[in-house]
Amino acid sequence: MTGRLSGRVALISGAASGMGAAHARAFIAEGASVVLGDIAVDAGKQLADELGERAEFVPLDVTRSGDWELAVAAAVATFGKLDVLVNNAGLLDGGALGDYTERQWQRILAVNLTGPFLGLTAARDALVAAAPAAVVNISSAAGLQGVAGMHGYTASKFGLRGLTKSAALELAPFGVRVNSVHPGGIATPMIGAQPGTVTIDRSANTLTRLGAPEEISALVVYLASTESSYCTGAEFVADGGMTAGSTFG
Repeated sequence: MTGRLSGRVALISGAASGMGAAHARAFIAEGASVVLGDIAVDAGKQLADELGERAEFVPLDVTRSGDWELAVAAAVATFGKLDVLVNNAGLLDGGALGDYTERQWQRILAVNLTGPFLGLTAARDALVAAAPAAVVNISSAAGLQGVAGMHGYTASKFGLRGLTKSAALELAPFGVRVNSVHPGGIATPMIGAQPGTVTIDRSANTLTRLGAPEEISALVVYLASTESSYCTGAEFVADGGMTAGSTFG
């Protein structure tokens, strides 16, 4: 099936690399127009050039409401509307209690949780105007279960899962669906994996490997499309079986 997102306009945060770049490529391949938002200006511009006339780069620091407003305005000005918001930008860090600093805590919450809230706030009216519309929040398997030593990350991803549900309930009457995606370990630079590799990891999940970004993009495309028209306020898990439990007795 091709053209599953034909005519739709998406804004993707953290789109210059990793999963965000994979999502952008998948959206373009399925017929969407995409606004790529990221703080990595050079990489973002390069990807937009690669993707062609249906891609536009905008500088986007997700912790700044003004940047979000400009990104939404760019989508509407360039492509005429905004149908899909993908809150993908995120940070990953860790540290034991007593060592993990307040500054680290505030920073990861600002990017991973406040960022999507600001994105929803800025995009709300444009999404309603374009309804039926969709929001896809990229949470994590850590939004479903705790991870020792990853306190800020876990809290932010649980929080994003909750924000997804409250926004889904509020926006449903206006034709806007909101869902969360919960990846397990994905082979991206954020976890130190080299592009194009799927590192073997025989203890973290049932499939004994990391996922490829494209495996998550396929799910994001589904949630952005009208194929998922009966799905809102839900968690969609793609973690290789990580949250299913342990295979060890």
